[in-house]
Order: sequence, then structure tokens, then C-alpha cells
Amino acid sequence: MEHPVRIDERLREGKVGVDLVVAGIGQLVTLDHADGAGRTGPLRGADLDRTGAVPDGMLVCGGGLVLAWGPGAQLTAALLSAGIDLAGVETLDARGMAVIPAFVDPHTHLVFGRTRQDEYERRIRGETYLEIAAAGGGIMASVNDLRRRSEDELVTLGTERVREMMAHGTVTVEVKSGYGLNLEDELKMLRAAGRIAELTGIRMVRTCLAAHEIPAEYRDRRGRYVELVRREILPAAAAAGLATRADVFCEPSVFDLDETRDILTTARNLGLALTVHADELEPFGGAALAAALGALSADHLIKIDEQGISALAGSGTVAVLLPGTVFSLGLETFAPARRMITAGCAIALASDFNPGSCPIMSMPLIMAIACTRMHLTPAESLASATLNAAWALGLQEVTGSLAVGKSADFLVLDVPDFRLVPYHAGHNPVAAAFLRGRQI
Repeated sequence: MEHPVRIDERLREGKVGVDLVVAGIGQLVTLDHADGAGRTGPLRGADLDRTGAVPDGMLVCGGGLVLAWGPGAQLTAALLSAGIDLAGVETLDARGMAVIPAFVDPHTHLVFGRTRQDEYERRIRGETYLEIAAAGGGIMASVNDLRRRSEDELVTLGTERVREMMAHGTVTVEVKSGYGLNLEDELKMLRAAGRIAELTGIRMVRTCLAAHEIPAEYRDRRGRYVELVRREILPAAAAAGLATRADVFCEPSVFDLDETRDILTTARNLGLALTVHADELEPFGGAALAAALGALSADHLIKIDEQGISALAGSGTVAVLLPGTVFSLGLETFAPARRMITAGCAIALASDFNPGSCPIMSMPLIMAIACTRMHLTPAESLASATLNAAWALGLQEVTGSLAVGKSADFLVLDVPDFRLVPYHAGHNPVAAAFLRGRQI
């Protein structure tokens, strides 16, 4: 089988130069097939299961971008015929190992204070998530803790977590607020997230999730809290450039459909992109609302119904699935990934890393759970953790695949076949991670 060679026209024309070559790649997975051939939008259906893996591959980068890729000998010859000599360019020998796009994690809550291993043990002993929350645990436990902490403390803790994420191959991450639930502490969280990005170099998207829960001081006047989110917190976050997206936890026990619609409409009018925690605890119509509002994503979807699946399938809204949360909570029911793929939904994977319901920050482990418990193929899990995850954040033109012209965000693995990533659950397969063409 003949494999294609892709070369950025700017390289042919001498407008950009090469500063890094990755050679000796046993299996090069670019997912670049999805960015051409007239396709628009995230991967769906059979396209989600195609890798277009190139054996004996080579990747050429320059100026932080992917400039060319293809079978090594074939690409070298094509570049020489175009007058491009790679002699003297820094070269990394992959030694027959696989190279894949770096991971994009489109749903995390990584800015928090203390961990909640006490709740983990309580769940093991039989208490449910809702019972723990009703007894003062859950989200409000993290809220009470975070309000007492300084911004500097949150930056220190979050920086350690992000560096571990990066070691497991995540170079683009979404970070939510939502443990402040007042103006001061929500902005504190978002500022901390920005400082963490600066300290680590990770590419970060910040989301204002002030509508994560009704805080205790507003339990008897929830309408006042909705107005606080709409009139004060969201405008302040947007005006200060602390967030580019807004999120709402849309469930009967949290924010109802009307409240969710009102909050997200306000956010959209402020220029923020939208996402929704939807249909996690019961089928409630959150996914359909997300699609109707043109949200970038609807997330969780454990209890999504056929109406919600149909709405997502007919929209550009990406279904972000969080199998690590179901695993960590010890639940039996996962989001119906196979039904969603068959229906035509675009699915992505995320960690949902947070102190309560999912302390997992490794995207390779999330892929393993998705394959074993939701029956995704290894190729589907990889595309969902890279290109489709980038679509869920509106970053599809920047990262998620190794298409020429995109950021050179890639992983050199310590295994020769990308299918070994989910196969070896618990193993970190990342030998080297690159962001914008530089090893991190």
C-alpha cells in the first residue's frame, strides 16, 4: 500500500525553514486524513476508526509547525527534488517507536485545594455521590476548602498537577472554575489557571463554571445566585480575559433547563463559547439544549436518551465522554458511546480530572477505560483524545492532528504500535512530548 507524502507549500517556496526532523518512526499516526478530502467538522462514524498510520515514517517541523510528513525514504526524496536538504538539521531518531498527535484534554477541574480520598473510601463502603453531597461533601467540600486558600497556593498545587499531565502526553488542557461560587473566588481560580499555564507552558483553555452548584448561602434564593452569575461573574471573567468559555451543570438537582439557557445565552452575548455538563445523572435534555444553543460540546452524557443523541448527531456539538468518572465512582453504566457513534455523533474523550469524582489525569488510562468499558476501538479512542477533543475546544485549526501547518504537538512513544497505549492500561507510554515543536 502506498502512503501519501504531505509537504507544506510554504516549505516548498522557501518561506519557512526546518529546525527538527523526527526520523525512524515505526508507525506515524497523523490523523491528517480528516483535514482534507473535502471533510469539515470532527470525525464521525467510520472516519473515527481510521488512522492512516504510516510505517517507516518521518516528521518534519519548523517554526513550531508541522511542515511535512510521510514515509521516510519517500519524503526525503520529495524534499530533495524540491531543493530542500535536511543535512545538518536537528534529528531525533524514534528508533522504530510510534509517533502520535499529543493529547488534548477538553474537560478538567484541576484548580482545587485538598483531595477528597475520604469520600472515595465512603463510596467504597456504599454511600452514593448524592448522599455524600447531601452530607456536606462533594462540590461544596471543595468550595469551602478553596475559599480559604490563597491564589498562590492554588498555583503551586495546580502546577504540580499540570506537569504530571504533561508527562502523560497532555499538551493542551481545558480548566474550569466552579469551586469558588462567588465573584472573588471564581476569578481567583481563573487567574490561578492562567498563571499555571504560564509556569508550565501548557496550552490552556479557561472556562467559567460559576454555575457548578448553588452555594449554601444562596440555597433559599437560587434565583439571586443565577443573577449573580449572569450579571457579575460572567461579565467580569469575560471583560478581564480570564475565560473564553462558559459552562453550566445542567441537572434537575443543580441548574434546570431554563436557568441553563438563561446563563448560557448571557455568556454567548458576552462573546464566550459554550459547553454544558449534560445528562450525567438522568436524561434531562441538557444535550439537546447544548445542540440548540450551538455549544462546542456537551459533556458527561451517561444518561443521554435517544432525543439527545439525535440532537447531537445533527449538530456540530461534540459529545465529550468522561469514562474515568464512571470508573472512579464505581458505577456500572457508561455513556452509550457505540450507539452515539452509530447515530453519527462526534465524540471526544476527556479526563474530568477533579478531587471528588475522578482523580485520574492520565489520558492513556482514559483511553484504556474507554476501549474496555465503552467498547471504543483503539483508533476511535485515539482520535477522540486528540482531534475530536480539539474540536470540542474550538482548537481544530491549531492542534489535534499532525496536519501540515498545525502546531507541532506530538508524542514519541516507547511502544511501536499506538494500540499498545490503551492495551497497557496503567503504563505511561510517553517517551517524549512536544508542544509547538519543542520537547517539554
